[in-house]
Amino acid sequence: MKYFLPTFIVLPILEMYLLIQVGTFIGALNTIALVLLTAMMGLFLLRQQGFQTLLNARNKLMQSELPAEEIVTGIFLAVGGALLLTPGFVTDFIGFICLIPFTRRFLMSKVASSFFNVSEFSVQKEEIEGEWIEGEYKKDE
Repeated sequence: MKYFLPTFIVLPILEMYLLIQVGTFIGALNTIALVLLTAMMGLFLLRQQGFQTLLNARNKLMQSELPAEEIVTGIFLAVGGALLLTPGFVTDFIGFICLIPFTRRFLMSKVASSFFNVSEFSVQKEEIEGEWIEGEYKKDE
């Protein structure tokens, strides 16, 4: 929460600075074309990753499992897609990080460990090792 205000102040200034610098180096029309190209590439990646995430969530639901990883992936995809549609190179970079599966999984593990005290999301269920003692109990009233 404490990082939102500085981000909303610093990020637009940084974006304007980078757009001006790139525009003076390669030209204004080429800069606009580059921003549009990154937006199109991002939409393609978002569509591909989004459909794959929906299929994975559907399969987990059909197996009566909670699609927790797919829900978090969907949030990252939505944030990444919104950042890619925002004009600028810094937001495009962060958006691509959210859309590329390898970097997204790394980012998800970092966010999960900082917010939820979880080491990482895993695709397979981990076996709990140890000795189990089975038995019954009766509660006295």
